[in-house]
Amino acid sequence: MGGVSDYVKETIDSIRSIQVRQLLLQIITLGMIVSLALIMWKGLICFTGSESPVVVVLSGSMEPGFQRGDILFLNMGDAPVRAGEIVVFNVDGRKIPIVHRVIKVHENRETGEVDVLTKGDNNYGDDRLLYADGQLWLNRKHIMGRSVGFLPYVGWVTIFMTEKPVIKYILIAVLGVLVLVS
Repeated sequence: MGGVSDYVKETIDSIRSIQVRQLLLQIITLGMIVSLALIMWKGLICFTGSESPVVVVLSGSMEPGFQRGDILFLNMGDAPVRAGEIVVFNVDGRKIPIVHRVIKVHENRETGEVDVLTKGDNNYGDDRLLYADGQLWLNRKHIMGRSVGFLPYVGWVTIFMTEKPVIKYILIAVLGVLVLVS
């Protein structure tokens, strides 16, 4: 009788060992997927010259050209920014970047630096009220990139998860469980 119970015990230990291996394999696979996504993101940053090559339009200030929820693809390049281009910029003291059109360019002939003034297409006035206190122009350090393309409405997923953080955490938990049990 001892032989049968030893066999059952060995079988159970073998099954546990396989489950541990499968769990480790799933964790390693998840780590590789996350690493690949980060590598691709950093590659896009290097390729486009923009610190954030993809952004979501969060307001209606650029309607009718861009709607809330559109995803913009950015590229910076070395050429100076010109009037009429749509840029994404950060303002000192604000966390969220802004998508607006360049309406005026001020070029310093001595230094070659270009300062710009922006405005949302759907806004009444220029953006000086959005800039930091005492700031009248944006310069190169404020501009994240120029819009070179867009996907309409795809960014609503991001907006929804930002406005309802509980949904984001539930989605992450469900995806994590699916990866571990698949």
